[in-house]
Amino acid sequence: MAKNGFYSPSQGALTAKKMVAEVAAFVEADPNRFYRLVIGTDSQARQINGHAKVDFVTAIIIHRTGHGARYFWKKETETMKPILRDKIYRETTRSLEVAHELVPDLREAVRPAKYDLEIHIDVGALGPTREMIKEVVGMVTGNGYTACTKPQAWGASSVADKYT
Repeated sequence: MAKNGFYSPSQGALTAKKMVAEVAAFVEADPNRFYRLVIGTDSQARQINGHAKVDFVTAIIIHRTGHGARYFWKKETETMKPILRDKIYRETTRSLEVAHELVPDLREAVRPAKYDLEIHIDVGALGPTREMIKEVVGMVTGNGYTACTKPQAWGASSVADKYT
């Protein structure tokens, strides 16, 4: 897979341009429906030869409300200490970076816009990340996107998590 490429379970490795075309084709196949475009990132720490590595997986999901979905993902690895606060900030930042990279092309490819765009953040009110909710939601909304947290953040906590 190319450094900036994506992976589709049904199509294999894709460039960002091809992934946008696949999203547009999915929407065009049933243009009278409404869609949710979801971007979410999850991470998993591991040790390799005594060095901490963190795998970040960002998922892009186009959900035809009530009628299926397609998803794409990309994985990046970073050497860093797996401190929870740092991981959550980097997950959120990676989702925002992907949104900034893809949204202009998606808006051009899917006209008129027939989707809501959501950034799913892997934080929730019941876990150790509860103290960070306001901060990371503020990062997302400050960039003009809708933020979803657990349990509604399935893009990060289920789809991206599947590949970390």
